[in-house]
Amino acid sequence: MFARITHYKMKPEMLDDAKAKVAELESKIMGMPGIVQFINAVDDDTGAGYVVSISESRALAEANAETAKAIWGMFSDHLVEMPTPEGFEVAANWKS
Repeated sequence: MFARITHYKMKPEMLDDAKAKVAELESKIMGMPGIVQFINAVDDDTGAGYVVSISESRALAEANAETAKAIWGMFSDHLVEMPTPEGFEVAANWKS
């Protein structure tokens, strides 16, 4: 498995709108080939957050890169700056 981790900073006044927008995009995000899990964590006070997406493989994550970039582009008015994702091999993925 492969994790794409993206730190971002939303404009705090745009958070509610951004949360609604990401909820509308669930099927598009989860519909990307190989996506296993998607987590979006944000600090409501500062607008700073992280997106963690888990894919079946690095190859599938890389194949989804343009789609992911386009989705981030839908938030350009909400973001302080466009984020840059980082990719990592998953060493552990435990769930209770």
